[in-house]
Amino acid sequence: MENILKNKIVEKKAKIGIIGLGYVGLPLGVEFAKKGFEVCGIDIDERRVNLLNKKRSYILDVTSEDVKATTDAGLFSATTSYRIISKLDIIIICVPTPLRKTREPDISYIVNSTEKIAKYKRKGQLIILESTTYPGTTDEVALPILTRNGWKLDKDFFLVFSPERVDPANIKYKTKDIPKIVGGVTKDSAELGRLLYSHIISNVTTVSSSKAAEMVKLLENTFRSVNIGLVNEIALMCDKLGVDVWEIIDAAKTKPFGFMPFYPGPGLGGHCIPIDPLYLSWKARIHGFEARFIELADMVNSAMPGHVTRRISEILNRYKKSLSGSSILLVGVAYKRDVHDMRESPALEIIRLLRKAGAQISYFDPYVPEITVDGSKLKSLKWGPGIFKGKDCVAVITDHSSIDYDELLRNSKVIFDARNVYKNTKAKNVVRL
Repeated sequence: MENILKNKIVEKKAKIGIIGLGYVGLPLGVEFAKKGFEVCGIDIDERRVNLLNKKRSYILDVTSEDVKATTDAGLFSATTSYRIISKLDIIIICVPTPLRKTREPDISYIVNSTEKIAKYKRKGQLIILESTTYPGTTDEVALPILTRNGWKLDKDFFLVFSPERVDPANIKYKTKDIPKIVGGVTKDSAELGRLLYSHIISNVTTVSSSKAAEMVKLLENTFRSVNIGLVNEIALMCDKLGVDVWEIIDAAKTKPFGFMPFYPGPGLGGHCIPIDPLYLSWKARIHGFEARFIELADMVNSAMPGHVTRRISEILNRYKKSLSGSSILLVGVAYKRDVHDMRESPALEIIRLLRKAGAQISYFDPYVPEITVDGSKLKSLKWGPGIFKGKDCVAVITDHSSIDYDELLRNSKVIFDARNVYKNTKAKNVVRL
């Protein structure tokens, strides 16, 4: 079985299925198709599947031209049916792993996908999990499902964990440019995973186990979460001390060793950094270990929307206004620059807090035409001189590169800048985080 699959991978005759066609799955599938593999994407979202079969992309990191080219070549297709699994050689799971309201891991998407694979699987397949999850998921959750009918690992199928490392809207580092980590449940599985990914990624590193690979991903995002939490706390401290945190960071980063700059902001967003460390913290608690750095960083980062709200209130007080009844325009609501992803965006909590205080909220975001906050919908205003009329304060929450910040400065009474876009201005109507 192993040699047959290995030959198929080497000769690019292995048929690949990608379960989950979001920010991770679609770029991965298109990349394999561009290298000559036949790829079928599987997603329960009919809208996504219909768009792809019309040769249109809905992901910023994947062009419609690439979807069209690979589709026309007969190398890429999409479906909502899991029955295709029986015809595949390799299945890669790229589904979401959110948190429950109890702040515990929700791996239901992984379980459901693995159950579908177990239902339609055939012998000789390589199954890869890319969804970020706690250490032990591949061994403790996926493997038992796949071996329920007596099938043996490395005899009837192969199982690997290879963490996704996608950074949406990153121009420099696309899927093919980011080194890949591969951890197999066994060495034979790991070697097949390494062989597969080496077709699209030049730098593939194999670690000793699937659990090690799962831990690698969580270390990466915990590192970022903790350091962002540190610099956010420094920003709060600098505010009390009356010094400019942005100046302090710029000066500190002149040191050529021993320092890596991180920057404060209105809060953490996206599917990874606010969530992944809590997967690790949860797993640690099960083993009687308290992840204090993770919990503290989460507490600091989660408090930043509240800090933004207080700063806006203080700014309005200078103009003898209160939050209640004031008209506030938020510029940028996506979780990061130049994406339309709203997952865990701090803008949502900022809007809730401002509304709770009685403020009238509107927003502009070129990537997000509409949002829903606590059941009520808001639509993005159209950019133009009239957008600033009657606004008591403008808050820059997400620093999209396409926004005309000079025009924003000329037409605004006062600006709260949470992203340091006005670092080179001395305008009196700008207050930075």
